Amino acid sequence: MVTKAVHKQIRGFVIIWLAITFIMVMATFLAIYFTSGAERMDAASGNPIPLATAAEQSNAGPDPLPSASPQPSSTPTRSTPDPTMPVYLEEVTLEPTLTPIPTPWPVAVKRYEVGIQVEQSPDFNPENQDNWYRSVTADLGMRWVKQQVRWEQMEAQQGEIDWSVLDFIMPSAQKFDIKMLLSIVTAPAWAREPGASLDRHGPPADPQIFADFVAAILKRYPGQIHAIEVWNEQNLDREWTSIHGLSAEKYVELLRVAYQTIKAIEPGTIVISGALSPTGVDDGRSAVDDFKYMERQIEADMLDWADCVGAHHNGYNVSPDYRYLDIPDDPTAIFQGPFSNRHHSWSFRSTLEGYAQRIRAASRDTQLCVTEFGWPSSEDLGGARQGFEFSLDNTLAEQAEWITKAMTNMETWGFVWLAFFWNFNYGPQAGYAITNDNVPYSLIGPDFTFRPAYDAIRAWQQDYLARASS
Repeated sequence: MVTKAVHKQIRGFVIIWLAITFIMVMATFLAIYFTSGAERMDAASGNPIPLATAAEQSNAGPDPLPSASPQPSSTPTRSTPDPTMPVYLEEVTLEPTLTPIPTPWPVAVKRYEVGIQVEQSPDFNPENQDNWYRSVTADLGMRWVKQQVRWEQMEAQQGEIDWSVLDFIMPSAQKFDIKMLLSIVTAPAWAREPGASLDRHGPPADPQIFADFVAAILKRYPGQIHAIEVWNEQNLDREWTSIHGLSAEKYVELLRVAYQTIKAIEPGTIVISGALSPTGVDDGRSAVDDFKYMERQIEADMLDWADCVGAHHNGYNVSPDYRYLDIPDDPTAIFQGPFSNRHHSWSFRSTLEGYAQRIRAASRDTQLCVTEFGWPSSEDLGGARQGFEFSLDNTLAEQAEWITKAMTNMETWGFVWLAFFWNFNYGPQAGYAITNDNVPYSLIGPDFTFRPAYDAIRAWQQDYLARASS
C-alpha cells in the first residue's frame, strides 16, 4: 500500500508540474503576440505582412533597378497606425520627398544602356520639365539623362553658387526615377590660371578647386548624381585654353583629383573621362588629333582614374556602318568631306573602334561611355548654317535609320557601356533657328512635332528592353 501511495503522489506531482509549465508557455506566447503583433500592415495597401517577410524587408539590400517604363510617383495611402508599433516603423510610412534613387549604383551595373541629353525648360516651368522627362522615360523607355553643368555660370563669384538650374531639374528627375549624368565643364574667370586667355574656355589653376565644386554638387544632391563626366573635348583649344597648352598630362591630373574626391563622397558614381573631339586638325595649338591625345592620356595613367572613357561622335553624312576607308563615294552630296579627304574622324565606327583598340593595347578592358552621338537633318528646317551643309544631305528617314543602327552597333561591339543621344529638345528651345548647330540633331522638329527618329528610337528601345529582360 505504501508503494502505491508513493506512486500516486509522484504521478500527481508530475501532472501538476506539466500543467504549470504549459500555462507559463502559453502566457509567454500571448505576451509576445499582443506586444509585437502577429503581423504588420503594409503602409501602401493596408494588407498584412507576415512577420518573416517584414524582417526580410527590414534587412533587405538595395531595391532592383526601376522598370523600363515608369509612371510618375503617386502618393502612398497610409494605414491606420498600430498603437503597438514603434515610432521608427510608423515614420517610414511618410510620403517620400527627394529621396535617393534606389540602388544598386550604376558603377556596379555594366549593362549597355542608351540615354539622352535633355535641355531644361528655359522658363523654369516644372510642368514643361515633367513633360520632357515623362516622354523620355515613359515613352522612349530610357533611364539615363545627361545635363551639362557650366561651372563658370554657376559660380561666377567664388563661394557663391547659383543652384537654380539644378534645383529646378532634380525634383523632376527624382519624380521619374532618372539616372543623371552631369557633364561638368568651363572654369570661371576667378579660378583660371594667371595669364591664361579668358576669351576661350579653360581649366582651373588648381584641380582641387574644381573637385571642391563637384563635391558641393554631390553633397547638395546625395544619391541623385549617378555619373559625372570630367570636362569636355579637352583636345580643343576653345575648350582647354591653358598656359600649358593642350596638355593631356595636365588633364589627367584634373581627372585624378576629381576622381578621388567623387569616390570619397559617392563611391558608386561612375566617373567618365572627358570625351575628346574627333578632329582632323593636329596643329598642337587649336587642336590635337583625338587618337594622339587619347594615347597621351593613357600614357599619363588616365585609365587608373576613370570608370569609363568618354567619347563623342556626331555623325556627318555617313552611315555608322562604314569605317572611314570603306565609305562609298557620293558625288551627289553637298558636303564632300568624308569622300574627298579620308580620315577616321568622319566615321562613327572608326573613331570608337580606334579608342577601344588603344585601351586594349594598354592591357585594360575599360569600356567607352559615348556621352554624345547623333545624326543631323535639316530636311524640315529650310536650310543650314555655314559649315553644317552635311545636315542638308541627310533626310529625316536617314537620320532615324542611322541613329538606331548606331545603337545596335554599340550593343553588338561590346565595348560601349553607356551612350547618350544628342539631343532631345534643342529644336523648340532654340526656336528651330538654323543658325543654331544643335537644332538639326533634335528629336523634336518644327511645330513641336516628333521627327521619325523619335518613333525609331522608341521601337528600338522596346525591342532592346524585351531582349535584355529575357
